[in-house]
Amino acid sequence: MDIIKSVTEMQQRAVSARTAGQTISFVPTMGFLHQGHLSLLEEGRRRGDLLVLSIFVNPTQFGPGEDLDVYPRDLEQDSQLAQQADVDIIFAPDAKDIYPPGYATYVNVEGISEPLCGSSRPGHFRGICTVVSKLFNIIQPQVAIFGNKDFQQLAVIKRMTLDMNLPVEILGLPIFREADGLAMSSRNVYLTQDQRKQALVLSQSLATAKELVGAGELDCAAIIAQLKKNIAQQPDARIDYVQICHQLTLEDQIRVDADSVLLLAVFIGKTRLIDNSHLVTFCEITNND
Repeated sequence: MDIIKSVTEMQQRAVSARTAGQTISFVPTMGFLHQGHLSLLEEGRRRGDLLVLSIFVNPTQFGPGEDLDVYPRDLEQDSQLAQQADVDIIFAPDAKDIYPPGYATYVNVEGISEPLCGSSRPGHFRGICTVVSKLFNIIQPQVAIFGNKDFQQLAVIKRMTLDMNLPVEILGLPIFREADGLAMSSRNVYLTQDQRKQALVLSQSLATAKELVGAGELDCAAIIAQLKKNIAQQPDARIDYVQICHQLTLEDQIRVDADSVLLLAVFIGKTRLIDNSHLVTFCEITNND
């Protein structure tokens, strides 16, 4: 396994691989790897001749007062895990090489990037789209693999890739969870022991919503009200948003249907956590027909 920091060297390796007829699979991360990342790498290993993992804490997707300076970093541990996952290349550039002096070009996806996290974190998706498009240009993958936990991010990247005619297949994989249901996240390390227990309210809210829908409650406002009431019972919880949206447009829905996805963003103490789930399964649709 090679660790490459130079943009030019990474581009050269990518061109050589493509010229040799190799398929490049790519897993972009900000590092501090966990089992969720490893599941993406496992699929990447299956899909590509050359598996590239990027580790880059992207400054342009962090807003003022967010956790850029304290975001967990451990390249040595990440390298060991990547080696075990049979990664071929870790691309770990410095910020000054991705955004050199005078850098002035950004990628913005309108519409779908504006609600939810886009509303509470202005500029967040502009930063994500900019760095992902740059990474695609540098690494030149045929397939890029993301986790579904960042549901809106995945939708925005798919939109960008389609609109910009980028020759990259975007693949989203299921959320990887702890045994008790908490979605894995590098930011979970911020939680105290008590906050870690309170954080289960996110996955519990998803389960509650599915139970309500299964019992016949299809009014989105009623479901959201019940979830907000439950979340508010946690002493360290502060709701950013609880919304039921159309899975493609991310527009708010009035009634639950086959396209409904529940999206949550909740602060537990100072730690902002997100989670999501579709509310209706194919089997439920079939049984109700």
